[in-house]
Amino acid sequence: MADRLSARAFLALLTDDFTELPRPPSLPEPPDGPLGWHGYDASRARAAERTGEEESVVCGTGRVEGTPAVLLAFEFGFLGGSLGRRTGDRLEAAYAYAREHRLPVVPLVATGGSRMQEGMLALTQLQRVARQSALTREAGLPQIAVLRDPATGGGWATLGAGADVVLALPGAQVGFAGSRVRPPDADPAAYTAEAQVAAGSADAVVPAGELRATLGRWLRLLTAPSAEPAPVPEPLGARDLPVSGWDAVRRARSPERPRAGAYLDAYFTHRVALSGDRCGGTDPDGMLCGFGEHAGRTVAYAAQTGTATRPAGYRTAARLVRLADRLGVPVLTLVDTPGAAADAEAERQGAGPAIADLFAALASVTTPVTTLLIGEGGSGGALALAAPGRTWATPDSYFSVIAPELAAAILKRGPEEVESTAGQLRLAPVVLAELGVIRTGDQLFPGTGDRRSEERM
Repeated sequence: MADRLSARAFLALLTDDFTELPRPPSLPEPPDGPLGWHGYDASRARAAERTGEEESVVCGTGRVEGTPAVLLAFEFGFLGGSLGRRTGDRLEAAYAYAREHRLPVVPLVATGGSRMQEGMLALTQLQRVARQSALTREAGLPQIAVLRDPATGGGWATLGAGADVVLALPGAQVGFAGSRVRPPDADPAAYTAEAQVAAGSADAVVPAGELRATLGRWLRLLTAPSAEPAPVPEPLGARDLPVSGWDAVRRARSPERPRAGAYLDAYFTHRVALSGDRCGGTDPDGMLCGFGEHAGRTVAYAAQTGTATRPAGYRTAARLVRLADRLGVPVLTLVDTPGAAADAEAERQGAGPAIADLFAALASVTTPVTTLLIGEGGSGGALALAAPGRTWATPDSYFSVIAPELAAAILKRGPEEVESTAGQLRLAPVVLAELGVIRTGDQLFPGTGDRRSEERM
């Protein structure tokens, strides 16, 4: 069963302290609200008596594991946590306070949607909320939503799904359609926190007992900008250079070679994962994204795992890069893929547009991006994750315009010519450095110095 705590009880669960913000003035209303909905005043009075609140949201400041934030806690016991005009007044004032004081925003969502007794005037509060969220995003402040139970309707579609990071309690009801307006044959399992994570619409399900620590870690990492590039990771595999192009391919394809998980574990003191492309997809086996702490600084990461990368993986990486850019956090990318997934389903999922979007994201960011090629660099599916002019490579890696086997097939060469074709492709790390495609240094290739590639990329 998902969380049913009151707004203030939930705030006490998460914060070291909490101070409610002053309530903004509201225009006087006619009896039973703007629509004259019979019994509306009585319903609000009963809700106030039952919950001790005057509206469906409690807004204030508090520290979560030491990091200050503005928190927006919905009180579901007050008319189902519905959004009305006065709810909009409070949310707008809270967002404005966050921007003025440079604080992250944490919506704690427990709402059934817009308040019917106020009609379209209630529904238009979603536009107010969306604008405040957009202004806060433009100000470079993070927004981390926590989905309680339920998180449905416009509250989910603005405060929840519109946040930079979305955490959810186990079993919480999450979806645009509330339980009373779904088709009668709808699968209830599709309207859960777990289903939203699987669909790429939320990042993680977090048990209530772990939520304070998890939220605190996210807040610390996302509120620590840095102008310095992420250092290049130390190579974890072979240190001697390959003797040929085919030797480079063979090493990169070796099952014993360290993969992204090993590099991330060695590089970060701790890290949290960003999951999903917000378009209905995930690629947990092909792309790892998130934020971590390296040498006391926050670094964002997007890392291929050595498998063919799917469209959702590219979209998730683009989402990660753009978020890091807005927050002023340096990015580390690890390239390791035989190429983009080339099956029919990948085409139906928009492989080309997804790769194009990641190319565009890396081409336009202002935050520094550091790339390390740690294994296979298969064509554009690998290059899309590489930072122009700031790409390094390990000795057990290669980068190629196409796989040697495919190049031989296109050139109508026999299988016996694959190895020589690999040499002709000039894909080994040292040759790539000579061509100006990658950078090197004593850290990766002892005795080579640092060969820069900015002028050629």
